[in-house]
Amino acid sequence: MSYRRNTGSFFEKPVEEGKEYDVQITDTSRRGEGVAKIERFIVFVPGTKQGDKVKIKVTKVTPRYATGVVVKPEESNESSKEE
Repeated sequence: MSYRRNTGSFFEKPVEEGKEYDVQITDTSRRGEGVAKIERFIVFVPGTKQGDKVKIKVTKVTPRYATGVVVKPEESNESSKEE
């Protein structure tokens, strides 16, 4: 989906640089980065793979995509921890 209006200007992006989001990695890019979507807007997340659920911090927003880094990996199941 394009975020371009008929006038050539761009819609407001659904993500902001510096903010954190809980995402699920749904695909892998050609460069091997995980791909998440927030309101159909693509976010590339290096170091992740398809199926990961992570909290990310958006580091860069461009007109067509954003990039982010993992700040918190998927929550582990407390009942499966051994003491």
